[in-house]
Amino acid sequence: MQKLKHKKLWLSSIVIILLVCLLFTGAGYYFFRVACVPGKKSFLSSSSKVLKKTDPLYHEKKWFKAAAKQKWHIESADEKFKLEANFIPYKNSHKTAVVLPGYMDTKEDMGEYDALFHELGYNTLTPDPRAQGHSEGHYIGYGWPEKDDVKKWISYLLETKGKQQVVVYGLSMGAATAMMTSGLKLPHQVKAFIEDCGYTSVKDEIEHEAGVLYNMPAFPRFPLVEILSGINKIKVGYFMGAASSVQQLHKNHRPMLFIHGSQDNFVPTKMVYPNYKATKGPKEIWVAPKAKHAQSFSKHPQEYKRRVAAFLAKYVR
Repeated sequence: MQKLKHKKLWLSSIVIILLVCLLFTGAGYYFFRVACVPGKKSFLSSSSKVLKKTDPLYHEKKWFKAAAKQKWHIESADEKFKLEANFIPYKNSHKTAVVLPGYMDTKEDMGEYDALFHELGYNTLTPDPRAQGHSEGHYIGYGWPEKDDVKKWISYLLETKGKQQVVVYGLSMGAATAMMTSGLKLPHQVKAFIEDCGYTSVKDEIEHEAGVLYNMPAFPRFPLVEILSGINKIKVGYFMGAASSVQQLHKNHRPMLFIHGSQDNFVPTKMVYPNYKATKGPKEIWVAPKAKHAQSFSKHPQEYKRRVAAFLAKYVR
């Protein structure tokens, strides 16, 4: 009788454990679709495409709409997808800024940044990340597979335009992509990096968003993110903890300017400090007062331009 009770208890425990595992796995797949499969995201604010004169970056966006854009194409670094970019030339300039969009943004959303670099005398090469805009792809890589695509874009730029000095600029996910790219072996023509509001690692950012968007406590957040990371390994090819800006910055010796809004709750402001500390090259940091996520430029347009121009003047002839 006692043995039968123990057997039933063990069977009940196993069933409960299996149900919990099934529940967490299902939740993991749900969050993978929310975070990593391209599409409309309810947690992202939709920005109006209508130009308004009250916009502090009205003139930059107006310039971009009228600018003549060349469409460039390459295959992704893993040769799976066709990628597209805008190339906007500046007269006979031998300087090019590679401008990297954020999460679910496209090259068309980066017009004010193209304008900023054009004003400084740079060509701009602005790719759609894989699975965003007109670039092919199944999943959002949060910068980890994209870093290799950026390296390939740089090589294509140098093959196509010849003598160039290259600057890599990224915003949000694009900023993380820029930092991750900085740890790769790159051509000597790459002179400097600028990152604006990038995260320390994909895992850190996913854990943060799970807490903020779903008010999720440490448990079940921790096991869910681990399951999500495992699914990401199967689908995208990497564990999220391995996709680290900090670790890549440890291998970077090129100059880098770090920018972050002081009121950023999407990629928390505190993330800029370990990123800044990690890089081994010359570095500068600016925490823009009262700026929310990806709003440092619109909040402080003249100061933003001044700081970017002053930084680049030190490293790009």
